[in-house]
Amino acid sequence: MTLPLIAGPLIAGVELGGTKCICILATGPDDIRDEIRIPTTTPEDTLSAIEAVLDRWAGYEALGIASFGPVSIDRAAANYGFITATTKAGWTNTDVAKRLAARAGLPTGFNSDVAGAALGEGTWGAAQGLDDHAYITVGTGVGVGLVMRGEPTNGMTHPELGHVRTSRLGGDDWPGICTFHGDCVEGMASGPAIQARTGTGAPDLPIDHPVWDNVTHTLAQLLHTLVLTGIPRKIVMGGGVITGMPHLLPMIRTRLVTSLGGYGSTEDIQPVDDYVVPAALGNNAGPLGAIVLGQRELLRSR
Repeated sequence: MTLPLIAGPLIAGVELGGTKCICILATGPDDIRDEIRIPTTTPEDTLSAIEAVLDRWAGYEALGIASFGPVSIDRAAANYGFITATTKAGWTNTDVAKRLAARAGLPTGFNSDVAGAALGEGTWGAAQGLDDHAYITVGTGVGVGLVMRGEPTNGMTHPELGHVRTSRLGGDDWPGICTFHGDCVEGMASGPAIQARTGTGAPDLPIDHPVWDNVTHTLAQLLHTLVLTGIPRKIVMGGGVITGMPHLLPMIRTRLVTSLGGYGSTEDIQPVDDYVVPAALGNNAGPLGAIVLGQRELLRSR
């Protein structure tokens, strides 16, 4: 069941990303009081800088944290609130939620960055009004947030679909860059993967560069998997690679329909332009998702 939002609570939100962290003080997208960006460096330097921001702000009622992962979201686990075995060097087994919650001294909601972004898009963005949807970020990494019946699909842990292996485009034998899996989706289609493969950053590549065939094929295979879970009534795509290169979405949509081949839910996702859509909140999906996590935790604490 979708939890209603409290009217107007001021929340401190923190989105921890692989490249940068965004601290936001807000009640929602139309009332952002402050926003501060912090580079993601070492855990101690980064978390200390976030703590300094929380110390400076006043009047907020809860804290929401949306972090890159994998993260432990089982509240009964000894490592709840930790980043676990991650591709981000130096961050494995880092306590994030407990440390920042202790500093704030307030109800603290915690989940993955993509789960937060999915909640943000469901509350104020492209999936507004839908209880079942997915959010995909393609940037420094590739992550998937799944929302079902208004809540993130948390079980043993959160979804890590950015690390599934998909079918390869014919003739492509590039090994990928994921330090755990090589040619998983993140290893093939993330911003760093594009840079490693071409020697050029994604924003500087022409739209007719052949790498986009490989990238959009890989991402369409990820969407194929999501459609066949039967969960998302809409798939929202964001992250720097998607928001910076809007020509990719039409390619991904076309490859998705071709890949499904008319099976199962193919008719249900038509028109596909309305099913696979860009993030309406843009790069604020994650930070505003952290606000939603804080709002929900405040409601649960009352």
